Amino acid sequence: MMNPRKWVFILLLPFLFFRFCTSIDTITPTQTIKDGDVLVSSSETFALGFFSPGNSSRRYVGIWYNKITEQTVVWVANRDSPINGTTGVLSFNQKGNLEIYYDNTRNLTLWHTNITAGSYSARLLDSGNLVLFQGDGGSGGVVWQSFDHPTNTLLPNMKLGLDRRTGLEWLLTTWKSRDDPGIGEYSYRVEPSEVPQFVMFKGSTRVWRMPSWLARHSNAKVEATPSFIFNGTYVNNPDEVYSLYTLINESNVVVDELGSLKQVTWVGKWVEFYSVPKDICNAYGRCGAYGYCDSNNGREFQCTCLPGYEPRSTGEWFLRDASGGCIKKRKELSMCGNGEGFVKVAYAKIPDTSKARARIGLSMHECKEECLRNCSCLAHTSEAEGGERANCFTWHENLMDVRKFTRRFPNGGLDLYVRVDAVELAQHMESRRLNGKMVAMVVTSVVLTSVLIISLVCWLVMKKRRRALLWIPVWNSAS
Repeated sequence: MMNPRKWVFILLLPFLFFRFCTSIDTITPTQTIKDGDVLVSSSETFALGFFSPGNSSRRYVGIWYNKITEQTVVWVANRDSPINGTTGVLSFNQKGNLEIYYDNTRNLTLWHTNITAGSYSARLLDSGNLVLFQGDGGSGGVVWQSFDHPTNTLLPNMKLGLDRRTGLEWLLTTWKSRDDPGIGEYSYRVEPSEVPQFVMFKGSTRVWRMPSWLARHSNAKVEATPSFIFNGTYVNNPDEVYSLYTLINESNVVVDELGSLKQVTWVGKWVEFYSVPKDICNAYGRCGAYGYCDSNNGREFQCTCLPGYEPRSTGEWFLRDASGGCIKKRKELSMCGNGEGFVKVAYAKIPDTSKARARIGLSMHECKEECLRNCSCLAHTSEAEGGERANCFTWHENLMDVRKFTRRFPNGGLDLYVRVDAVELAQHMESRRLNGKMVAMVVTSVVLTSVLIISLVCWLVMKKRRRALLWIPVWNSAS
């Protein structure tokens, strides 16, 4: 007769086998992840382990989509400290930090989480976030998470911005190349000024930017952030400023090695459905200070000057070089209590907001008056529509990086009102009056022509009917 203990072992064997053959999503201080092992989130959406990018033989610890056939890495731990060979190990050290080191020596740490409060466990969530918990069973809360340290990919619910309390910055940085996930030249981050904006930098040089109101209203189909595949949230308060997105299915936002921001979704393969920059007017300061860029103006050159300004160098503009920007047409004419006013630039991407000022809860008229009574105010715009109250933005320094959108806020651009001198204002009013006359003349001509054509058609019809009535067949009179 078989020993009862053996029966128990046989009965439990399938469950033990299943337990050991099932990937885990949590690592504790007693466990290690070696090259070849993986953590898999509970719904098997994401996996964490060692990988080699592209054609490289070097090893990195990263997170990738688990169910997508084309390996797509969304986060890398040891970006600038690759492992040579397959002897890398990921585990907790004595202080409760996760660290990566070579199996044969723990003296050389390649990467670690650098937290002061020791952690109990690390778990890979279905959001793609690697989270370190403190205390027994994670009862002490989160002490570190990979979402606070993005690489080149923005996943759903991952913040892009700044924690003003701690100085922690959530930014995207490009890979050096497809074979090297080290920190590249480009970074996409928030500029936390009075009117925050999101900017792509190459080193410390601006490459292109996105005004914060585009992020704030990304649930509308704005030109720079289409919403048919995601919903957006924008937060700006004394504690933090950030934008995050809730994407549909396997979709994400990634910055590539050339400084482009791309939104992609998986439909059997990665399909790019939007990218920035998309035309030459997205380039920061394409037309210089006080310049205006319109890539659909029907001319070879996209640049003109804002109302009241002219090219600084006509020779350079003739050679299609607008980097010098524009200057005021009449420098000697004051724009302070001297009959000045504003000229509207419709559907505009508002100027660089790094030094702009914001006033909350003003109507369009109040926004205009706020700018008019301050002689240093060069332009203003408002999110208000009709008689409502909303944010009012004013500029008091160079108007840089203005371009035209094809649609209006919140689906595109805002109306920008540029301060001009009395002469420019009079010329603009006269031009509008003449344009109004021309429109009236054209409309009148069209109406008169239509009336004449209709009258002619009616006359011909009536004439034909009279002829029909006067005609009597010959055989009727014979009878």
